[in-house]
Amino acid sequence: MPQKECCPKRYEAISADAQESPGITLRSTSENRQFEFYFAPVRENLFRVTFTSPDHPLPPYPSVTRPATDLKDTHVSTSTDAQRKTIQVGDVTASVEWANSPVVSLSWKGQQNQPLYRDLPLRSYVADGAGIAHYTEHDREALHVGLGEKRAPLDLSGRHFILSATDSFGYDVYNTDPLYKHIPLLIKATPRGCVAIFSTTHGRGTWSVGSEVDGLWGHFKVYRQDYGGLEQYLIVGRTLKEVVRSYAELVGFPLLVPRWAYGYISGGYKYTMMDEPPAHQALMDFADKLREHGIPCSAHQMSSGYSIAETEPKVRNVFTWNRYRFPNPEEWIAKYHARGIRLLTNIKPFLLASHPDFQKLVDANGFFKDPATGEPGYMRLWSAGGATGGDGCHIDFTSAAAFRWWYEGVQGLKRAGIDGMWNDNNEYTLPNDDWQLAGDEPTVAIADDATASKPQNSVGLWGRAVHTELMGKASHDALLDLEPNQRPFVLTRSATAGTMRYAASTWSGDNVTSWESMKGANALSLSAGISLLQCSGHDIGGFEGPQPSPELLLRWIQLGIHSPRFAINCFKTSPGNSSIGDVIEPWMYPEITPLVRDAIQRRYEMLPYIYSLGLESHRTAAPPQRWIGWGYESDPEVWTKPLKAGDEQFWFGDTILVGGVYQPGVSVARIYLPRKVATATATATANANDHQFDHGYVNLNAPYNHLAAGQWVSIPAEWRKSIPLVARVGGAIPVGKAVQTRVPGDETAASLAVEEVDDYRGVEIFPPKASSHGQVFVNTWYEDDGISVRPRIAQYTVRYRATRETVVVGLVRDETSGFVPAWRDLDVILHCGDERRVVAEDGRSTVVFKGKDGRGRVVYTLRN
Repeated sequence: MPQKECCPKRYEAISADAQESPGITLRSTSENRQFEFYFAPVRENLFRVTFTSPDHPLPPYPSVTRPATDLKDTHVSTSTDAQRKTIQVGDVTASVEWANSPVVSLSWKGQQNQPLYRDLPLRSYVADGAGIAHYTEHDREALHVGLGEKRAPLDLSGRHFILSATDSFGYDVYNTDPLYKHIPLLIKATPRGCVAIFSTTHGRGTWSVGSEVDGLWGHFKVYRQDYGGLEQYLIVGRTLKEVVRSYAELVGFPLLVPRWAYGYISGGYKYTMMDEPPAHQALMDFADKLREHGIPCSAHQMSSGYSIAETEPKVRNVFTWNRYRFPNPEEWIAKYHARGIRLLTNIKPFLLASHPDFQKLVDANGFFKDPATGEPGYMRLWSAGGATGGDGCHIDFTSAAAFRWWYEGVQGLKRAGIDGMWNDNNEYTLPNDDWQLAGDEPTVAIADDATASKPQNSVGLWGRAVHTELMGKASHDALLDLEPNQRPFVLTRSATAGTMRYAASTWSGDNVTSWESMKGANALSLSAGISLLQCSGHDIGGFEGPQPSPELLLRWIQLGIHSPRFAINCFKTSPGNSSIGDVIEPWMYPEITPLVRDAIQRRYEMLPYIYSLGLESHRTAAPPQRWIGWGYESDPEVWTKPLKAGDEQFWFGDTILVGGVYQPGVSVARIYLPRKVATATATATANANDHQFDHGYVNLNAPYNHLAAGQWVSIPAEWRKSIPLVARVGGAIPVGKAVQTRVPGDETAASLAVEEVDDYRGVEIFPPKASSHGQVFVNTWYEDDGISVRPRIAQYTVRYRATRETVVVGLVRDETSGFVPAWRDLDVILHCGDERRVVAEDGRSTVVFKGKDGRGRVVYTLRN
């Protein structure tokens, strides 16, 4: 890419209106082109920065709406001299110097000599051709995370990334870039605090996170944007938790996810591609085998073979049905619902020229237009099977006609009975920045301060990823408008920051079968969660590549049940058949089928815990799957290179610490047990248990031993038994039945077909081996009907403390919202080997010894 940097170095301050008085606007005076720089606090820890010129306008459709300034309850003071303005905003000190180019610094109050963030002097805000470059100082000791979904390891420091999205079929999880997501969010995390840099553009660019070093400029980070001016938000927080929540307040909190979407979701490209037997029969056979093997399943992903044309050219025609493979879709869907299994259909945002509605969309200006020819923007598109394609066009979602056509197509599938949409192949790898957008869709409102005049409607300036986002909105709105009382479920492969306001779930795309791929996927999960891709997961066993061995498949399932999304879906190309391929099935290896069933049933048993983590994410933005240092920032060990890598262990919620085994034939794994260290900077946002004595952990596998915090330990993990799993002493795991269940209030057809009612609740607790010395452990989980758009959420808090002889337990039920579950009594399940007596905290509730469960754990029933 050509480099044409222009760095204005003489600025003067110009007056700001009263509303924005804490901020500052600077205007360059030395260049033929006039540049404007703007900086202002928006909230106590949120700051907005822009750098523009007449030929570098702001993004016409940014990924977030500009928030209103809200500083009314925050102490704000300013001081200004000739070439510097300092703004005190609560605990944050911000300064802007402009002796040369503008330099922003952010620090904690009274610590201006130790900035958390600082622009690179003399080379901060730079015009580069049609785009910009933004240079900042680089802290080589910090952990850098985010960018949505980037190749492992978790720490992005010292590496370079393309800010774009592509169909990276069979990617190398440690080397391929870009992958599927476009989220320009970079967070620098240190024990002293964290700073996020977020750009609102949908356009292409790069992030060099300290990978470029220069003898003159030293160590720096640089964000480059191909087109337009810069709009960035800077977010400051003591911890990752604070920064991620503030980011959610800016872009939107994660959507509510239907409870069924946390169950096992099956898939496989092969099934809908079959002609003999026809796909509808093959899929019913698959459902029969699920029942035969006792494997619960909540939904099935229908790959796009259902929409393959019956006659030549036999290619995909989105929103159509192959009537040989599915003679009566409505009847077949009803049969699947009668098994308690929901259906997701694969839909792709492009049409090949043979699609029956292709000319209709050409006439309606529904495709991009090539200004050189005045014709639709044709390109080579993936069509069917392995590496086959044809000519066609991507849908322009800024076109009112195209947006409406897609909306109606989604509603047509929904009326047939389809439960959710699978937005696939939506990376928008368009070949030409000059292609023109229609821009007449009412959804696409031009940003107020994007430009004084209507901007050029070019793909480059608007950004390809705008269409990923609008595709999500069109699918979401179509579902919601048809069933306004049910949570719309859209699964998306690509995503922007704004896409997740419409898509409830995502995954890491077309991964490959290997031990290394399974390991590196952990780092992708943690990046996704930090970037608010909360109901995220991977194709268990690998989408492409060879079939997994029995050991690898079981290991991957054991790991995968401890992630927000659990799905087995693949397209295994083979030399003999690249059109249909092979599939991974839970029963494909009879020798491990009982173990696979046990693992999936454990997933369903933990569903109250997993679903509560989803509700917590919706309310607070905390990801269900978390970096090992999340909440343990005061432990120096979490900042060492092995743990910053994020590819070997993680938190699942705040109770379960998950390790893995990433090589065949290995039966012992080393994991680190983080410890709480009291610090002066502990904040009120921390968990109520955080500031008390750290009692360590318990091994969830034999020999079920107690383990002290702050050490590396070796955990036995024979592959036919379990991966390493430990629980935090003082934690709790609410559990239910180990089967698919129906929640009262969910009256959808697939739920009504489920025989088991969600009328049992237990809680696995982990008191100290001896006394807790009066310390009370408090854990809360949430429940609702799992389907409503505006649910009534109940809250349950279990409290416990321990002596050498007894465990004292209490339950506080908050059902004031109006939701009342089907369960009433609560089983209290002690850790293996813990034979102490359980007594009620309040002295009024009845506690009954129930016996030991199938794992040899003591169980008491708390009746209240």
